[in-house]
Amino acid sequence: MAIHKLALIRYKTIDDCLKNRFRKWTLEDLIEKVSSALYELEGITTGVSKRTIQADIQLMRSDKLGYNAPIVVKDRRFYLYEDTTYSITKVPINNTDVDKMKEIVGVLKQFTAFNYFDDMSDMIARLENNLNKSTRQSGNHIQLESNKLVKGLSCIPALYQAILNKRSLLIEYKSFKAQLSQQGIYYPYLLKEYRNRWFLIVKAKKKNGLMTLALDRIIEFQELPNEEFIAYQGIDFDRYFDDLLGVTKSENDRAQKVILEFENTHSPYVITKPIHQSQTVISKNEKSTVFRIDVVLNFELEREILGFGEAVKVIAPRLLVNKIKRRLSAASNHYEQDISCS
Repeated sequence: MAIHKLALIRYKTIDDCLKNRFRKWTLEDLIEKVSSALYELEGITTGVSKRTIQADIQLMRSDKLGYNAPIVVKDRRFYLYEDTTYSITKVPINNTDVDKMKEIVGVLKQFTAFNYFDDMSDMIARLENNLNKSTRQSGNHIQLESNKLVKGLSCIPALYQAILNKRSLLIEYKSFKAQLSQQGIYYPYLLKEYRNRWFLIVKAKKKNGLMTLALDRIIEFQELPNEEFIAYQGIDFDRYFDDLLGVTKSENDRAQKVILEFENTHSPYVITKPIHQSQTVISKNEKSTVFRIDVVLNFELEREILGFGEAVKVIAPRLLVNKIKRRLSAASNHYEQDISCS
């Protein structure tokens, strides 16, 4: 049985509610939650009818979708899952759906022969691996880096829709350095991931230039349909970030020539996994290899360099040399204090 997009949103929202055992859910509560989800994700303002939600619950209870959801009514009023561990997201995919998805993966694999689909290769491999695992044809052959403890991931769908539909946002944000959160009006332009952490590239209504907001520091946000959206007029974001390691950059920042000398015991790792796309080898001798990258100087670059420890030496620019020296000296002082106290 085919499921269209709006129905899937309704089922997922009902499932999210019934998984929450810390609240009792009436039919009216479910209608309100589903209506909110449809508005946030699809901009639907007409809500959803009582009859539709009742039909959804009956369908989720049945085996037509393969859910067989153990939804019961307590005290003739409150809806809940009889099995506290149940969720429709844990239901195995049926064979018909698996076959259809395999066909789609097969088509996608053909596209990877074209250069402009190179970025899809890892995604397609992951899809194929998950399909094989779901049908128990084989074990898990791919383990991708992930961190389920990262906060803010649930915001991504709504923020993506705001970007897509060019909607202004009222965001309450608390940076790591701030003692109190602050509210402001922002125009969202881009979602960007760096090392399993997500960021929102925006322009603040009352400030010039772009800003980077970490999703895990956003307290809450809401769309402002009556606030005019100011479109981004700068250079393409692919070019904007191509001289950058990480996400920290202002529009006035420019790439600098960074020279790094690596011991040859570590240089093969740097060659096979470049620090940045601009990386080139300048020179090499028996003991070390010297690399050049052209990047903006920022915190992420410093952290990357420090991660190599004693295997790397910064040659230029002088500003970066001094910063790394200060940070290494501060780190060394921590251990010297431990020795003096022991």
